[in-house]
Amino acid sequence: MKTAPFHRLADALLTTEPLQRARLAQVGRAMLLLAAAVVAMNYFAWIGVAPAAAVLAWSALTLLGMALFYALIRGGWSRRRADPSLTVPQMLFALTSAAVAYALLGAGRAAVFPAVMVVLVFGMFVASPRQMRWVSLYAVGLFGAVMTIKAVTAPQAYPAAIELGHFLLVATMVPGVSVLAGRLSRLRHRARRQRSELAQALARLREQTTRDELTGLPNRRHMQALVAQEHQRCTRSGQSFCLALLDIDRLKSVNNAHGYACGDAVLQAVAQEALRHVRGSDVLARWGSGVFLLLMSDTHAALARGGLERVLERLAALRVAHGNAIVAVTLSAGLSEHHAGEAVAQTLQRAERALQEAKTQGGAQAVAA
Repeated sequence: MKTAPFHRLADALLTTEPLQRARLAQVGRAMLLLAAAVVAMNYFAWIGVAPAAAVLAWSALTLLGMALFYALIRGGWSRRRADPSLTVPQMLFALTSAAVAYALLGAGRAAVFPAVMVVLVFGMFVASPRQMRWVSLYAVGLFGAVMTIKAVTAPQAYPAAIELGHFLLVATMVPGVSVLAGRLSRLRHRARRQRSELAQALARLREQTTRDELTGLPNRRHMQALVAQEHQRCTRSGQSFCLALLDIDRLKSVNNAHGYACGDAVLQAVAQEALRHVRGSDVLARWGSGVFLLLMSDTHAALARGGLERVLERLAALRVAHGNAIVAVTLSAGLSEHHAGEAVAQTLQRAERALQEAKTQGGAQAVAA
């Protein structure tokens, strides 16, 4: 309860949208970095190393600039940009601010270099290698220009020999960070590719373990899990469901007369046609060689039987062409409604008995247990 006000404040400042929240959190971290730089600059002004008025103006512009970045992202304007996080503009702004600080600090100017490196490291985890190369060129050129100007206009505070040493340091460190950014980007790309390949492999494995390879329907193991889930749901809700076993009549004769390839074609055609005529909430699975199991949720036997008979009528009109053979298809079905307190196995046994009765009566019909 004590943390609720903090969470409300965080939601107000960062929003609750995950991507936008991450962008604003990134701006927040950059603002903290520059706020620390503002404190350090004002310390140097306090001890007399830097001009107080100029440092005050620099501090105000720096904080206002970061506040503007926050407003652009928080208000949604940045969504229109290729980089909604405005990472590169933030880096360029921070580097420009650091270059101005370098020009103001005089004897304390070496303190700017760690801040520059933090800005570059901050960007290398987000920006692309190409962006980092351009940012690095900008940083080297900007600091080179500032050092040259100060060496010419204030040689006592900024001796040319010292500034040359500082420039060589910047010209070495900054491109080095750019190179590291490229390596890091390649590692991130490789990790993303590996995650994608792993996700695809897991999806294929899941598909193989839950789907029948021939018909594409849920296999027996997966269907058992689905029926168990439906049983639990109905136990809690008090609703009922029905199970129907559908068996292709004389499939063995089709295999003997036309070959197993033709029998496989019949199985595939029956699966596809049956799926077109069952309810969207129902689940059809391959249960055995030529047997399918239909799970009909939230229904009773009277309604389920009517729907099941319509499916059988549609399948009776099916003609499967394979090679020179055209095979007519009929199915027999056994239907049972799950009773309260009954095990799923018992419901299935009643459906099996009803299927056998339908077969005994000549097939091509549905019998309810």
